[in-house]
Amino acid sequence: MKYDIKSIKLAASGKKRIEWADRDMPVLRDIREEFKKNKPLKGIRISACLHVTSETANLMRTLKEGGAETVLCASNPLSTQDEVAASLVKDYGISVFAITGINNKGYYKHLNAAISIEPHITMDDGADLISTLHKKRKDLIKNILGGTEETTTGVIRLKAMAAKKVLEFPVIAVNDSYTKYLFDNRYGTGQSTMDGILRSTNRLIAGSVFTVAGYGWCGKGTAMRAKGMGANVIITEVDPIKALEAHMDGFRVMKMNDACKTSDFIVTVTGDINVIDKHHFKSMKDGCIIANSGHFDVEINTKALKKMSKKITEIRDNLTEYMVGKKNVYLLANGRLVNLSSAEGHPACVMDMSFANQALGATYILKNYKKMKKDVYKLPDNVDSNIAKRKMRSLSIKFDTLTPEQKEYLSSWQIGT
Repeated sequence: MKYDIKSIKLAASGKKRIEWADRDMPVLRDIREEFKKNKPLKGIRISACLHVTSETANLMRTLKEGGAETVLCASNPLSTQDEVAASLVKDYGISVFAITGINNKGYYKHLNAAISIEPHITMDDGADLISTLHKKRKDLIKNILGGTEETTTGVIRLKAMAAKKVLEFPVIAVNDSYTKYLFDNRYGTGQSTMDGILRSTNRLIAGSVFTVAGYGWCGKGTAMRAKGMGANVIITEVDPIKALEAHMDGFRVMKMNDACKTSDFIVTVTGDINVIDKHHFKSMKDGCIIANSGHFDVEINTKALKKMSKKITEIRDNLTEYMVGKKNVYLLANGRLVNLSSAEGHPACVMDMSFANQALGATYILKNYKKMKKDVYKLPDNVDSNIAKRKMRSLSIKFDTLTPEQKEYLSSWQIGT
């Protein structure tokens, strides 16, 4: 078995982390037992480019129990939990190519290693794997039945590919499932972002001015958590509907040019480039702390920040001071995902549903790829509902169902008032 990890000696502590996360992932555990019995992925090769965390490890275990040959590489150079990577290799026999802090060359070397098995199915978090296949490894596309995509940024990239007719195989947008974005994006991002900020700074949130750039589901979750901790929250947006929603939710809405002048914290969660740019650094409040919890390290223009700074000082882990003119600006995790680089990412409870979507997405592709076009698809609502029901059952929460009379009323146009 081929692999490239930091040290196999870290496996013991990694296994403990994987087992701890598994305790809070009952839906995925339930699917794993079904996979173990039925082997729906037997003979299938899966290349996955995901954050190498304890939660992801349990997805990999599930896919292997289903009969798949799986290879995992990291979707972010700073998000790998090295002990988890070691345990996956030693304890579960899964090939992993991931090392925390690896450079850009090593990152793509790992990515290419993951697709060297000539996969039938791809799993992405940001579409780097699919992008590499389409740009540099087109010879492997003939084997691929379909793929899945975990996050908003990746879905945006894939839909752009589909619109331009360059996407070569169907992809399931896992991110578009209700049991993913309503929980993972909102509650997962909200909590893990605050966790990363607090670990990096140990600053008090209460009473601070806290700006969130972007009011999608990740932005809503981050704003909700900041408000709950006592911050005075500002939202910046480019979408008038989302901006209006933020206003109605009780937040101040303004342009980034104005927000950065008074903000103690600014967090980007947009998936777009240069949301915080050179002119923003110039007008920022002295001591402002900036972080990204979107996806790639492009939301904050770190190149411009480095170029315009007179002095750069590493203050503590994942906290860098930049002297811009006569004031200091503090960047967390070098502009990469603060919730994964400075903390541990989303809690297992929400990743349970996200990775249930990934696992069932793989089986859906196998059953339906022949009739799927080269496009981006959402998993059917009945799959989404099934995952939610499993989660409710695991929480011992009961809920109502429609009576035959109610079903008839909702499906009839003839029954009036």
